[in-house]
Amino acid sequence: MEPSPLDPASEPNVPVSVAPPGPRTVVKASPGPSPCPGGTAFGCPQDYRGRRFVYTVVSPRARGLSVGVNMNPDRRCNLDCVYCEVDRTGPPRETVLDVDAMAEELVSVLAEVHSGRLTERPAYANLPADLLRLRHVALSGGGEPTLCPNFAEAVQGVVHVRARGKYPFFKLVLITNATGTDSVAVKESLRYFTKQDEIWAKLDVGSPGYFQTINRPEAGVTLEQILANILALARQRPVVIQSLFPLVNGREAPAAEVERYAQRLLELKGAGAQISLVQIYSATRPIVGHDCSHLPLRSLSQIAQTVRQATGLTVEVY
Repeated sequence: MEPSPLDPASEPNVPVSVAPPGPRTVVKASPGPSPCPGGTAFGCPQDYRGRRFVYTVVSPRARGLSVGVNMNPDRRCNLDCVYCEVDRTGPPRETVLDVDAMAEELVSVLAEVHSGRLTERPAYANLPADLLRLRHVALSGGGEPTLCPNFAEAVQGVVHVRARGKYPFFKLVLITNATGTDSVAVKESLRYFTKQDEIWAKLDVGSPGYFQTINRPEAGVTLEQILANILALARQRPVVIQSLFPLVNGREAPAAEVERYAQRLLELKGAGAQISLVQIYSATRPIVGHDCSHLPLRSLSQIAQTVRQATGLTVEVY
């Protein structure tokens, strides 16, 4: 058995609530002509439509329309993942998240979504209504959201828009690599999350060596830190694990690495982490600067099966 990077001894275990495993694979098909890469709405880039901070995107993992808040207009991230789609070669158009402007843009986008005007855009014109139903508002963007200097103010701004009640209640999702979720500002801000809101925490690997290969962290960022932060979060509330497995230079992740990854999930579960879902997916949008591509569905399904058998967790493939 692989030695565990987890050290749960500092906190007592708590009961874990995990849905039963199942064979479900989420397969996506194109509903009609699309201007997006690959011919499907799920290959479309984030659509800002002239806005500075808020975008729309049809997301496979959201099962439809996601409205995103770019918490990192400066593209700040402490990982340089080989599959990243963000181009950091030029200067960013914005360097600071203007919370007031973001809130105004969010109100405008919600109005567009709920009025049906979104279908006036070519990328959405031929989509079925179910894919255009708002699934959530995501704190995400061009970097790691928890590194946003005014993270707390941004969360409060989004929550305030929701509290106005002008539009139907929307779920809030934090999409994070979990490196900064132990900061005081982030922990305090997560208190604004309701039981319906979610945290999607990234975990792509099972060993420190492969972490360096795939996620390429900046100095001081470790896999052990990420696992510890996921555990702390998931002891407080259910967490979705998002795991991207790319084809790198024509090669898949080694089988031994997939087994180590499954072992890390099992250790998290055993230490009291409430993992409501594991999302297994691959690169779908154009990659910047690296030879990465989409892993075949058969390979993704095999990874999912390994995780189900090892952990008993609910796993979906995208």
